[in-house]
Amino acid sequence: MTEFYHVRLEMARAPETPAGDPGEGYDIVAPLDADGRLDVEAWRAEPERAYARRFSDGATRAKGRLRYAGGHWIVDLPGEAEDAVGYRFGDERFVVGEYVSLTQPSGEQTTYQVTISAPLEA
Repeated sequence: MTEFYHVRLEMARAPETPAGDPGEGYDIVAPLDADGRLDVEAWRAEPERAYARRFSDGATRAKGRLRYAGGHWIVDLPGEAEDAVGYRFGDERFVVGEYVSLTQPSGEQTTYQVTISAPLEA
C-alpha cells in the first residue's frame, strides 16, 4: 500500500551556495511507494492530498499542489509566474540524502537534497 509522505527538499550545494541553503526549498506531501518513488496511481486516487509549499529564508513564500500532467510532476504554486517542473521526478527516490532537481520557470535547474521523508500520521 502506498502512503503519503512529508518530503522536505532543501537547496543543495552549488557554486553560488557552496554550503547549500537549508532556508530555501520545498515541503511536499506526496504518495511514495516502498522504494521511495512517487506513485502516480496513488496520486490519481487522491490528488487533493498532494501539497507543495515553497519557502525562502525559512518563511512560506507560496502554497499550492503537486500535480502530475503530461508525464511530468509539477509544483503548481498559485501566484507564481509559472510552475516548477520536477526533473525526472518519476525516476527519483525521495529518501533522506538523495538529490533531486526542479526546472524553474526561468529554465534554470536547481538541485535540492531530501532532508525529510516521513510518512504522514493517519
